[in-house]
Amino acid sequence: MNATELAWYKSSYSGTQGDSCVEVAIAERAVHVRDSKDVSRRPFAVGREGWAHFVGFAARD
Repeated sequence: MNATELAWYKSSYSGTQGDSCVEVAIAERAVHVRDSKDVSRRPFAVGREGWAHFVGFAARD
């Protein structure tokens, strides 16, 4: 599956001013991550388990 076939979701922390932003697309076996300011660059993929660990770590107080 290529990047244009994925359903991309913008971070809820993203502003409307075009500032730094991350988009993710959840696929069957991986989560794809890209910079919304430069969608021409190839996104990278992380395994779903790795993504879950990252989100859990980032959500800690």
